[in-house]
Parts: sequence; structure tokens; C-alpha cells
Amino acid sequence: MSFPAERPRRLRRTERLRAAVRETRLGPENLIYPLFVVPGEGVRREIPSLPGCFHLSVDEVAREARDVESQGIMGVLLFGLPVGKDPVGSEGYADDGVVQQAVRAIRSECRDLVVVTDVCLCEYTSHGHCGVVEAGTVQNDETLPLLARMALSHARAGAHVVAPSDMMDGRVGAIRSALDAGGFAETPILSYAAKYASAFYGPFREAADSAPQFGDRRGYQMDPANVREALREVRLDVEEGADMVMVKPALAYLDVIRAVKEQFDRPVAAYNVSGEYAMVKAAAARGWVDEDRMMREILTSIRRAGADVILTYHARDFARRS
Repeated sequence: MSFPAERPRRLRRTERLRAAVRETRLGPENLIYPLFVVPGEGVRREIPSLPGCFHLSVDEVAREARDVESQGIMGVLLFGLPVGKDPVGSEGYADDGVVQQAVRAIRSECRDLVVVTDVCLCEYTSHGHCGVVEAGTVQNDETLPLLARMALSHARAGAHVVAPSDMMDGRVGAIRSALDAGGFAETPILSYAAKYASAFYGPFREAADSAPQFGDRRGYQMDPANVREALREVRLDVEEGADMVMVKPALAYLDVIRAVKEQFDRPVAAYNVSGEYAMVKAAAARGWVDEDRMMREILTSIRRAGADVILTYHARDFARRS
């Protein structure tokens, strides 16, 4: 019997051999962990649709951040739930807003952890949309100064990176101009450059109390069918000054991550979003899947597609089991 000269199985025989030839490396240093900050003190309340994730008051979020840093995770991404909401999301850019307070608290407790802040109005507006609404329509240009003001307030509080997620046209340029003029030319922008109007955001909207009170976000978030449009969005954000670009969601858009990675000379992030996380947790709770193996396979696939950084609710579980 004639045998082939090449036998790929030879290098799969032991774990050390497999590790030696592994093409894609993934560690806690590639991960960012999202956190939800709420008013009050001593608040640590589990989010029902995101098992293992919590609403945290400022004191608790600082404690959580210390633990995250000790696990070697790259950074945290902060979302805020305000005391009150209004049509223009004014608590989002208040100097004493919950995110601004959380940034200062984390920076006082953590030396190396990267603090990233989400820049969007949806958590702060009474109507739940990502921009100023007039006559039932989200107004692009009227929203830009408020986003710029929010990003600047985050930078003043000590954010290492600001991350606009609103999908308004021109917001990266507006934020870059405001940061530069305000003395924060060194603060990088991580742009949610290709953010799709996705069904995978459901648990997040509970966590951030950010569901729109009318209509939906398909008028400004991207159509899931489009790839070329994503490349156009990324190009525009890069031209406006984005230092890093993000694809969101991740798992259903691995082809988009790959296309962005191949065409642009910017670090690429991908957001492994709430629905992707919740599906794994729900299936694992019923004993249908091996949670640890599935988590690792998903995160590895996102990294393999080209993501330099992954924002994921799995970050602490991954780091704990690494």
C-alpha cells in the first residue's frame, strides 16, 4: 500500500505539538471587557440576559476593574446608565456623569488597564435613539457637536481611548477636531466604523436601557447584507482620523472583519456582542454545549478572521481559564 509523503496528522499527535504549530494566538491581552455603570453606591446587580455581567455603581466598577487588570485583560469599555434622561442626552456629556466618575475612579485604582469609553447618546436620551430627534427623524449634523462634547468630557476625565458607536456621518472628524482643540491630540479614537443593524443586540439593550422608544436604528446603522458599504464606512472614518476601526457584531460578520483587515492599515477591533454571548450561556446552562470549548472557538475564529482586539463579555471567563 502506497502512503502519501505528507501526513498533516503527524503534527497533531500531542498538545505541545499542536501548540507549537498553532497559527492564531489569543490571550487576555487581546481582549476588552464591557462594563455597565449605574448611579448609586454598593450596587452590584446581575443582568438577567447577560449571566455573569452586572450593573455596577462607581465604587463597584473600580473594584471590578482591579480584578480585570489582575487577570491580564487589556482594558475595559464603559457604558453608562444615567440618573435621568432628556431629549438631547445631556447627562452623557456632564462632567459628573456616571461614566466620567467611573473613568476617574478606575484610573485612580489601576495603573495599566486601558480605559475605553463608549461615545453615543442612546443610553442618555429619553427617546433611546443615538442622536438628536426632530419631527421623528434622527438629525445627523445636529448630533455631531454633542458627540464631540461627550468625547471631550471623557478625555478630560482620563479616558485612554474614546469609541464613537452612533454611526452618524462625520462624527469621527468632529470628535478629532474637538479633542485636538481641547488639548487631547494624543487621545486615540476607536471608531465603530462598520456597525450593523443587528438582531444580536437584544440583551445589550436591556443592560444599557437603550431600546429606541419608536422606530428602529436601520436608518443609521448598516444593512447586514452589505460588505462594500462597510469598506466605504471604514475608509471615511480613517480619512477623518480614526486610529482603530471596529466591526460590530463579530461572529456573523467574520467576512467583513477579514475584508477590513486586508484593505486598511489600521488595527481592527471586533465586538463579540451580547446576543452572541447570551446564546452560548443559554445553551451551556441547558447542557447542550461545552461552554469553555465553544467560547474559545468563537473568540479564536474572530481573531483568525483578522481582529487585533476583541471586545467580549467572555473576557473574564477566558482569562480565568487560560
